Amino acid sequence: MPASNGIEHWSEQDLRYLKGVGPRVEEKLHKLGLNNQRDLLFHLPLRYEDRTFVTPIGSLQPGRRCQIEAEVLHAGVHFRRVGRSRRLLAAKLADNTGVVAIRFFYFNANQQKLFEKGNWLRCFGEVRAAQGELEMIHPEVELIDPDNPSPLPQTLTPIYPTTEGLHQLSIKRILQQVIDKLKTDGIAETLPQAWLDENKFPDISSAMLRLHSPQSKSDSDLIASNQHPAQYRFIVEELAAHRLALLQRRRQIRSRRRPAIEPDQDLLEELTQSLPFELTGAQQRVLADLMQDFAAGKPMIRLVQGDVGSGKTVVAALACLPVIRSGYQAALMAPTEILAEQHYQNFLQWLEPLGICVVNLMGADKGKKRAQKTAMIASGEAQVVIGTHALFQASVEFNRLGFIIFDEQHRFGVDQRLALQRKTRDGEMAHQLIMTATPIPRTLAMSIYADLDYSQIDELPPGRKPVTTSIVSEQQRSSLIQRVAQSCAEGGQVYWVCTLIDESEALQCEAAELTYESLCQQLPQLSVGLVHGRMKSAQKEAAIAAFKQGETHILVATTVIEVGVDVPNASIMIIENPERLGLAQIHQLRGRVGRGMRESYCILLVKNSLGELARTRLEIIRSTQDGFAIAEKDLEIRGAGEVLGTRQTGDMSFRIADLMRDQKWFPQVEILAKMMQQPEYAKVRAELLRNWIGERQDYTEVG
Repeated sequence: MPASNGIEHWSEQDLRYLKGVGPRVEEKLHKLGLNNQRDLLFHLPLRYEDRTFVTPIGSLQPGRRCQIEAEVLHAGVHFRRVGRSRRLLAAKLADNTGVVAIRFFYFNANQQKLFEKGNWLRCFGEVRAAQGELEMIHPEVELIDPDNPSPLPQTLTPIYPTTEGLHQLSIKRILQQVIDKLKTDGIAETLPQAWLDENKFPDISSAMLRLHSPQSKSDSDLIASNQHPAQYRFIVEELAAHRLALLQRRRQIRSRRRPAIEPDQDLLEELTQSLPFELTGAQQRVLADLMQDFAAGKPMIRLVQGDVGSGKTVVAALACLPVIRSGYQAALMAPTEILAEQHYQNFLQWLEPLGICVVNLMGADKGKKRAQKTAMIASGEAQVVIGTHALFQASVEFNRLGFIIFDEQHRFGVDQRLALQRKTRDGEMAHQLIMTATPIPRTLAMSIYADLDYSQIDELPPGRKPVTTSIVSEQQRSSLIQRVAQSCAEGGQVYWVCTLIDESEALQCEAAELTYESLCQQLPQLSVGLVHGRMKSAQKEAAIAAFKQGETHILVATTVIEVGVDVPNASIMIIENPERLGLAQIHQLRGRVGRGMRESYCILLVKNSLGELARTRLEIIRSTQDGFAIAEKDLEIRGAGEVLGTRQTGDMSFRIADLMRDQKWFPQVEILAKMMQQPEYAKVRAELLRNWIGERQDYTEVG
């Protein structure tokens, strides 16, 4: 229980009081949102692995995560031509059944020392097939005595979310210290005791201990099947905290004064008649929703979903017209300069003939150019402002901001969105339109975004070319490269996307770099570009711009090109290891081609050992172009946590709950959230939100 005598409870203490947490480790823990010892307790395992047995090397199978015990035959450091790290630690290990290769692209002196010839090591990691042999890349490694090895775990091993430079073993050592304190001192309960008793849920301390340290085989079995009472307790608790935060945010937004926007049908008709295409029925329906919001007397906060190519951007442009006619400014935020520039060119084409001043503001704008643009924004001369993160900066002042459009809103941090909202004047709450091309089924979207009104553009414009999707075996890579060469010789362009199932962004980038090097060697007559997440923004933008302008034939990339790049000339999308991605994500990538006159293709390059479930999932992509149907299927197969990429989406992340799997708990969540809104639970409610929303609690504050 927390101390009641004014002395700080151990759970509130800084991380630096823990052994092994110096300034550098503390900084990495802060990056994970962990600011005190209580935060560590709520840093629940990402998954659990079975390390209770050792697999003979001769029985290893590609694609599985296994544990081996083997002797180092030889090891050495090699130097490479590409990659941020020029060095590669490569070793061969053997037991009496076979040999496996071990590779580290990033390593330190202590790791290198482990691989001295004759040492026996216990390694755990994913097994891959490469160049005719089995390998493990960046496994967890432990030095053992072959005659008296350390005992194997008797229960499941928890695996925690981590960040680059913070090893699993390190975070486990740090966590064990707070788990030991929890065993002796406990922490305060955050749910009503009567509710816990009624639902037969464990108290917070015992539930926490079970998930961090499974105590028995029965614990492990229940946890592995997501049926442990401790999991149930925290699933309901997390979903209730999420719902409370959203409801609190919605109440705050609705209570604010909003810009008075009067819908202008004449101006809308003037623009729609000037367009070279007719709006679809779905676009007209969503536009009507927006006009109704403007007239409602409360701030708009609406999510508009539309599949790739469904025409969200023109709807956003049309929605700007009554805003401008009512004397306000509109701002559109895009996550990249490439996407912002595309929006700028479209808005210019549509709005400039109507006498509307459209300005773009990018991070690259400097000196007089930037000063001129910011002056136009501050004076109100700029009626529509389109930009990237540059719009958040304190030096950018709006004259009368009344409407904010966020494109792919999950790409922006909470603080960034609030910073733009605070640029309104006189305490007004600007109307907000949030657009996304990520297909999320309606029922799920309404749960995740309970604070938002919701519209869907579920119809594609006529004439959009379908993309032919095929599944190709790795054995056909050579003929695929020839096909790429032929397409480029005929004037086409190709995306080549690399994926890697690993928590390390560094290894994903490594895969792209190796593919880039290989294609440069095999296709010297072509220009090959490279884009990945570890490159500087300017480098990424330059590489994408070169591809867009036709200077590059092939763009090798990680999934950073998933959203926003519009290159009509690109007609082939190759995705390596597509089974490692969600179907909705593959569909997003596929949407990068089929935007011009060329016949377009999406090629899913798979390993020969692809499992039945993985092939079933990829067949769904091959058989339909409907993003929402794909998302529904993906939810059925993999669950909401995976589909939404919730470990990466910032304010919408879940640590233990899965919205699809845990729908049975929704009635209980609603009851609990309603109970927790009562005045007598104000203090407990604040603790509940702090535990599960944490720093993201600013998401409930609107200015």
